[in-house]
Amino acid sequence: MAKINMKSSTSSCSQTQFSDAVKKKAYELYEKSGRKSGRDLANWLEAEKIVRSQKCSC
Repeated sequence: MAKINMKSSTSSCSQTQFSDAVKKKAYELYEKSGRKSGRDLANWLEAEKIVRSQKCSC
């Protein structure tokens, strides 16, 4: 199993801050999609991408 190095992608914030930012962004995506169920994983993964690309501006 591949080991993911979270430190390099989240160097400007702690793991907790990163998780909180992803949680918030995933919920925003859920609301923007009209609160459609069944998209939780897709929203979460998209949120991770967005937060990482923003250098985790927590």
